[in-house]
Amino acid sequence: MSQFSFTSPSSSNFTLFYHSQNQTPSKFHVFSPFRTSQPSPSHPILPPLCSRELSSSSPLLEEKPEPSQSSSKFDPQDRLYNDEVADEISTTKKSLEELLVVRRPVKEPYGEDGDEKGEEISEVEDSQERNDLQEEQPSSLSFPLDAGLKKFAKKVPIFEPSRLESGSAEKPLKVNLDLALYKAKILARKFQYADAEKILEQCIDVWPEDGRSYVALGKILSKQSKLNEARAVYEKGCQATQGENPYIWQCWAILENRMGNLRRARELFDAATVADKKHIAAWHGWAVLELQQGNIKKARNLLGKGLKFCGGNEYVYQTLALLEAKAKRYERARYLFKQATRCNRKSCASWLAWAQLEAQLENNRAARQLFEKAVQASPKNRFAWHVWGVFEANLGNINQGRKLLTIGHMVNPRDPVLLQSLALIEYKNSTANLARVLFRRASQLDPRHQPVWIAWGWMEWKEGNISTARELYQKALSINATTESAARCLQAWGVLEQRAGNLSAARRLFRSSLNINSQSYITWMTWANLEEDQGNSVRAEEIRNLYFQQRTEVVDDESWIMGFLDVFDPAIDSIKRLLNLDQNSYYKVKESTSDTISGDDAERSTEESAGPSSGNVNDNNIDAGSGFDLDDFICVMLSLDPSKLEVQLATSLKDPPNIARTTSGVWRPSTKTIRTSSI
Repeated sequence: MSQFSFTSPSSSNFTLFYHSQNQTPSKFHVFSPFRTSQPSPSHPILPPLCSRELSSSSPLLEEKPEPSQSSSKFDPQDRLYNDEVADEISTTKKSLEELLVVRRPVKEPYGEDGDEKGEEISEVEDSQERNDLQEEQPSSLSFPLDAGLKKFAKKVPIFEPSRLESGSAEKPLKVNLDLALYKAKILARKFQYADAEKILEQCIDVWPEDGRSYVALGKILSKQSKLNEARAVYEKGCQATQGENPYIWQCWAILENRMGNLRRARELFDAATVADKKHIAAWHGWAVLELQQGNIKKARNLLGKGLKFCGGNEYVYQTLALLEAKAKRYERARYLFKQATRCNRKSCASWLAWAQLEAQLENNRAARQLFEKAVQASPKNRFAWHVWGVFEANLGNINQGRKLLTIGHMVNPRDPVLLQSLALIEYKNSTANLARVLFRRASQLDPRHQPVWIAWGWMEWKEGNISTARELYQKALSINATTESAARCLQAWGVLEQRAGNLSAARRLFRSSLNINSQSYITWMTWANLEEDQGNSVRAEEIRNLYFQQRTEVVDDESWIMGFLDVFDPAIDSIKRLLNLDQNSYYKVKESTSDTISGDDAERSTEESAGPSSGNVNDNNIDAGSGFDLDDFICVMLSLDPSKLEVQLATSLKDPPNIARTTSGVWRPSTKTIRTSSI
């Protein structure tokens, strides 16, 4: 195989493979479409024709008729006639040799160099054609196929053998695209965006009809906040794929939603569903957009269509379950969570959302069992370890919460949120100095994570370090002053200034927070209490009335028929698992100890234990679970020693931080002035 390589400034050559070329040219034979049985003056005998390569071995046309016994009987007039026929055959032969040459098909060369070479070749060929036409005009006029047809046949590029000899390259094998996409993915994980972009651009040049390159390049550009460039890539991809790739439409729609172009985003989601009505991600993404805008009925409609065209999907069922939980229809929510986990037993998000619902309803034992299912479904999921650890800490199981957060940090050492929650636990139950160490390490891992700076500032305010707290709040706002985190930071800063006696500054901060998030009940009531404490009861009542007047209340449709889902539920139970991923050592041991219980019975017992009917639902004892051995699990699945977790945490805090993000190529917002419009 011949090879070609992608060149990257920071990586080794990436080898491309081509089809092996056959060095022996194939030969084509063209035969005459008719044959006459008897000679006649108007229809001379034409023997079969062949290509020019065979003209030396076998003649195309016989110039002289073969001698026979009857030839001696011809008179001179017949000999004269035969000579004229031979001359005409000779003339016809010359014309056919120049015209009837079968050429091997080749492809047009791609790239700028190929185009320039093709233009030069065409100019040379045109000049040669003019000379040939001037020299052979008498012979070509004697044959019905004139010189115009000859010129047309030579100008057809697919039949031009000279193009192949000019150095046009064949298209690489499809496996090179898969390898290039994988390499670009690895480079993007290492935040080497420039090298990844070069590889993806070359993939687009060679394989413009494949949509994966456009999707990968658009996501990389979006991560760098190059939104306009990402939009241009998606638009180019839709044109190259003729609008038949739903993944490009969906990514483009998400980008437009991020940029605030809601109408355009809806149109693109619609285009994705038209391209492939079974593309479940488009239906779900469109439904999430409508939920963000408060269109509950429209979102339910879209989720229902997703189930209708695509069948059961854990993300659709999970979103429907969250809607039912928000509407306080908890039995329907449990039913939908059950369907989500049946669709995919490895869906950590479904188990985790269900566990949070049970924790909200104070079904602690059921919530703990669901948390166990979540970490078993995805042992390295940082969200599962974080939420479970905070849940245990809130119940008073400080050591268990600290242990779970430490495990999450060990398997996700670059996540700042785990260290932030661990720092708050240490501040509440240990010392502020240890909490400061954890906060500092979290801020080093991701300097642009606003909640870390806000929580650190809150701790310093509680410790009485007012100036340090102000600096930390200012640091959080300098990252981005328009996010929800910025609104919470302004509210916390306003409380600080209120307690310090700076009432005018506190009012300005509350007003700025409400300009970002006008639906914050805490901020409105805190401001009203400030005015009431100062004796301005009328102003406090005005602020409360303003909150109720501008409040946006989303009303869910109670009459939504759950029977619509019953059409699809029987089909979900019969769906076979295509991938059997739970055949590892840990689960094999668990399965070997419960041979007497069938799979369906075990699943049914788990679902029943997670329901509200389980006894002692408010049990806070961590030993009252389902027999899940956490130490054995982390030892087998995560290769962690439970007795050395604290030592490993202390060692990781002393080591230099492995910063997840590089400062080069990362978008930084410009300094924005906080709006302080009067109310």
